This record gives sequence, C-alpha cells and structure tokens, in this order.
Amino acid sequence: MPMPTLLDIAKANGSDAVVGLIDETTKAHPEVTMGSARTIKGMNYKTLVRTGLPTVGFRNANEGYAGSKGTYENRLVETYIFDPRWESDKAVADRYEDGAAAYIAIEAGGIMEAAMQALCTQFYYGTGADAKGFPGLIAAYDPVNMVIDAGGTTDVTASSVWAVKYGPKWVQWVWGANGSLALSDVSEQRVLDANGNPFTAYCQEMLAYPGLQVATVRAIGRIKKLTNDSGKGLTDILISKLLAKFPAGVVPDVLYMGRRSLQQLQQSRTATNPTGAPAPFPQDAFGIPIAVTDAITDVELLAL
Repeated sequence: MPMPTLLDIAKANGSDAVVGLIDETTKAHPEVTMGSARTIKGMNYKTLVRTGLPTVGFRNANEGYAGSKGTYENRLVETYIFDPRWESDKAVADRYEDGAAAYIAIEAGGIMEAAMQALCTQFYYGTGADAKGFPGLIAAYDPVNMVIDAGGTTDVTASSVWAVKYGPKWVQWVWGANGSLALSDVSEQRVLDANGNPFTAYCQEMLAYPGLQVATVRAIGRIKKLTNDSGKGLTDILISKLLAKFPAGVVPDVLYMGRRSLQQLQQSRTATNPTGAPAPFPQDAFGIPIAVTDAITDVELLAL
C-alpha cells in the first residue's frame, strides 16, 4: 500500500501553518447529503414489490365477473463491505513539524473525502466503478421506458443527467450494521514493506456497509449521450421529455448533472433569452432542484 514519504513530510513542514491545508481534492457530495437513507441491523433485507395489479371492471346484472389477483415478488437489497485504510511509517509521521497527531488528522480527512467521492461514483456507475461494491443507478433504471437519448455521437465524451425520486418506496441509501460509518482509533501496527520486511506504522481504517435500494424503476430516469457535439448538449426540452416519462403524480426530487451539462443548460437558456443577457446558472428545471456533482463524468461510453 503506498504510504506518505519523507518528501511528503518535507512538503508539509515547509508550508505555512497559519494557512494550513488547502485541499484541492475536495468535492461536493450531493448524492450522500441529499439522499434518503435508512439503517438496518444486518447486511441485507427483502422488499415486497407488486409487479402487477388485479384486473377490475364493470358487469351486467345477473352476470359474474372473472376476478384476478395482483402479482408480487421479493427483491433482495444488500449492503457491501467498505473498508478504506491508510498507513504511515511512524518514523516519518513523527517528523512532521506540528507533531504526528496533526499529520494523522490530515490523513484522516483525506480518507473521509476519498470515501465520500467513491460512494458518490458508485451511486451512478455501480460495479462499473468498483466491481466489489453495490449496483448503481445504471443497473437499476429502465433503459427502454425511463431514458431520453440526447443523440451524441462522439464516444468517450458523453455524460448523463439523472432524475431521482427519494423515499422508502423509491430510492434510498441503506447502511448495514446499524449504520456504522466511523474512523477507527489510530493504532501502531507492524506492517510489511514490498519485500516483506517489517516496520512500525500508524494505521487507521473506516468500516461501513453501504448499499443502494431502488424499489421501483419508476423512481429514476436518465438523459444519456450528452456530448459537445453540435446540438447534443443539455436543454430544457430534453429535461421536459425526461420528466414526461415519470408516471402521473411521481415527481423527481432532484436532477443530478455534471458541470458541463449545467453549462450547456445555461447556454441553451441564454440563446432564448429575449433580453439578450446571459442567463444565470440554473438552480432548477421545471421546479425540480439541480444538484451539480463531479461523480458524473464527461467521458462515458456511448454504449453505457
């Protein structure tokens, strides 16, 4: 496992202590902060899903009606082991100018930020991001009835917009083991280098059991193949077409998109602005809040 080096410590010691750490790796995590969530005692549970309604209708006097019943199935919602960890050579960390505790705090903040970014990416791309993690929206949505194709043609330059309805019967995060999500105490352990030789290191890990429940395909919709090809960016027309895919009475809680898609939407509104002034960056579309995220990439495959 790569660990901090003496060069890392030297860089840290040479920095202004008043300014402290300027973290250029930090990103927003709207998928985690906005999403509905629940905890469970164990690692999985089953949900009862109605897949068909009984037939109903009128009848004539003195005439029977052939009744039927609804159809149901059980679906398993699972959580997965999420166990990021960092290690730092004790002799190296102890040389940090402000002490080992201060350096450990920096490493702890880094592992939490990396964990949040990984979870947000998994939210969309699922096993395409990490094969050992939970399936994401890409595996759960209806690619026939709940999708709008923007028509981009340049591969590995595509992006998506996701409309999500949150709640126990829609989409929600699931945290196993009673919602455990915390960093362990820092410990000193004997670890091995690449050649199997031991040394003492400070170690810390975060153990959690995240999962994602998509109770019904009616809870999510997607605009795909958004690219920089002419006329293939995000517009209000595409969003309205996506929203029309949702059943009556089902309104998404949020529209997730990347920064490029947000810019494309803003530019499309500027082009139709009767005053000629640039439109502000959109905060919503048709009353649905827009959440900008870096977890949706601009390099998706067209086949995704």
